[in-house]
Amino acid sequence: MRIISGKHKGRRIVAPKKLPVRPTTDMAKEALFNIINNHFNFSDLNVLELFAGTGNIGYEFGSRGNTRVIAVDADYGCISFIRKTATELELDITPIKSDAFSYLERCNTTFDIIFADPPYNLSQENFEKIATQSFQKNILDEEGMLIIEHSKHTKLDHVINFSFSKHYGGTTFSFFQYEIEEETEEEEEI
Repeated sequence: MRIISGKHKGRRIVAPKKLPVRPTTDMAKEALFNIINNHFNFSDLNVLELFAGTGNIGYEFGSRGNTRVIAVDADYGCISFIRKTATELELDITPIKSDAFSYLERCNTTFDIIFADPPYNLSQENFEKIATQSFQKNILDEEGMLIIEHSKHTKLDHVINFSFSKHYGGTTFSFFQYEIEEETEEEEEI
């Protein structure tokens, strides 16, 4: 895998083969960050990366600006790799060893972006739970974005605050945002 933009652009990162991961492809990652770039300024974001694996997405955020990333994964090997790599790259990434759902349950911080890349074979119910927990616990900033990576066979367009999805080969990114209520003319006059 490589970092596609920012101060570490072109830097290759080689993860140990023994890690239980499926990193986001460079093509899909580049398309994802083109979308994110249209919505956010990377200079001051709080990002939560769930099911972080190698930390691939967190490195990309960190390389692009003054971004603080919390990387959550249940695998000790993944957490150790993220800690080592973030230190080498001098990125503000805090790895936390935890089950993603347990972390969401006890989290008391708000994030501008939550990115979740669970195993593609996760149950439909658990994919939906990522979104419902994020919104019910108010972990996502009201102008923030939740992004869930999943296979094209998983459908999330019926889940709370679904906004849109994009497909890249066998990978789909589903985007969730709070609905922004627009004031009507009558409300403005009051």
